[in-house]
Amino acid sequence: MENLDKGDIARIVALMAFAGTLIVYVETMIVPAIPVFITFFNTTYNNVSWILTAYLITGTVAAGIFGKLGDVFGKRKVFLILSLIYAISVSMGGFATSLDELIAIRIIQGIGFGMYPLAYAIINDVVPRSRLALAQGLMSATFAVGAGMALVIGAYITEAYSWQWSYHAIAPVAFALFILSYFFLKDNTAPAKEKIDFAGVAIMASGLVMLIFGLSEGNTYGWLSPLILFSFIFSIAAFYAFIKYELASRYAFIDMHLLKRRNILIANFVGLLTMAGMYFLFFTVPTLLQDPAPSGFGKSIFTSGLIMLPATILAMVFAPVAARVTDARGPKISILIGLSVSFIAFILLILDRSTILDIIEAATVLGTGFSFVLVGIINLLLISTPKSKSGEATGMNTVFRELGMTIAPALGGTYETMYSVRVIIGLIPYRFNGLPFIPITYGFPSATAYNFTYITGIIFLLFAVLLTTLIVEKKGDNNENI
Repeated sequence: MENLDKGDIARIVALMAFAGTLIVYVETMIVPAIPVFITFFNTTYNNVSWILTAYLITGTVAAGIFGKLGDVFGKRKVFLILSLIYAISVSMGGFATSLDELIAIRIIQGIGFGMYPLAYAIINDVVPRSRLALAQGLMSATFAVGAGMALVIGAYITEAYSWQWSYHAIAPVAFALFILSYFFLKDNTAPAKEKIDFAGVAIMASGLVMLIFGLSEGNTYGWLSPLILFSFIFSIAAFYAFIKYELASRYAFIDMHLLKRRNILIANFVGLLTMAGMYFLFFTVPTLLQDPAPSGFGKSIFTSGLIMLPATILAMVFAPVAARVTDARGPKISILIGLSVSFIAFILLILDRSTILDIIEAATVLGTGFSFVLVGIINLLLISTPKSKSGEATGMNTVFRELGMTIAPALGGTYETMYSVRVIIGLIPYRFNGLPFIPITYGFPSATAYNFTYITGIIFLLFAVLLTTLIVEKKGDNNENI
């Protein structure tokens, strides 16, 4: 354990925010390049989707595993290892010559996602209680900052140069994170003297892998296909076995008794429901902006990034405001404010999304609500968890939120498949049925698909509100009874 002054604490918080921004930037910059990958690798969308799915699977597993390992071996040591792995894998991304190579690199990048829950846990260890909500707010703002930068800078690099250069340009930044962390990151807690529950890790990882696979690939293989049904059945059986095993284990990898605490359980499920609800909007707005008329607005990747930029700026601006509200009124009020504001965003999109201005208004409203919810959830979680379990708790919460982020594209993709409109995307100069050409059409999401998606998002947020009302707030940190 090290004694930290104000300068040390400020540098550590800045480093953790830097890490969060980098991770979100790299993962967001890859999304606009998906159509480019299809052409570059001469493959299909179903195959290219594994660029996202592979990262999601390993990232979710890493979040659950490395938070706990940080508690056991020391958060600084584990963070440095992950940042080095991440820097190396990012630097390799632009050199992939086949889709299989890029997917393999993305799997390794997913391991680096374990830095995200560790960053929250490290902040919880070093920041005084009086400044903790503000530090958490800055960390939560990295989601908006990273995404906003990627939608503008990353998209521009991809369009103007190539997808390889989007990786080449960010690789030095990833190595800078490792170097700065090596020199300035300090540990303020003693590692726990525990044995590693390898059996528990294996059971949990297998369940998460099969669950994420089923949610991500349900649209591709069919929700009632034997493979998808097997993945869900296997994941349920694995999670049941994991809970039974952990309850009986002397060195449990995940302390199941943490989930018996009301506020920790609520923080995890509100995180899942909220991230699912918000990703119903994040999943559809870029599509709505980029798809051709009459399905969408036909904007370029870079232009759609600029349109979304005000939302990310407001999310960043309101993060400190959310921290002040959380400090003054508690995380419960902050979460309820964020959920209420998010409702307005969905209502605006259901009622009218006929102009670009309508989209900007709804997205900025959601960005504001997003800040309040995230700051409230992470604050509720950490003040209800002993510091010796902070890495484990934030890792668990990240897993829940990742599951929510996976549910939204899965359900949204189903609506887009069920309800589509045919749009002419090209012409073949050949006379057919009295016409001087043959139209080439393609199915794009219809207005009904978007309406069902936003209504589903509202339902998820309603359940989140109901759970939030059950939060019990008491004074003091790490209360064993809440």
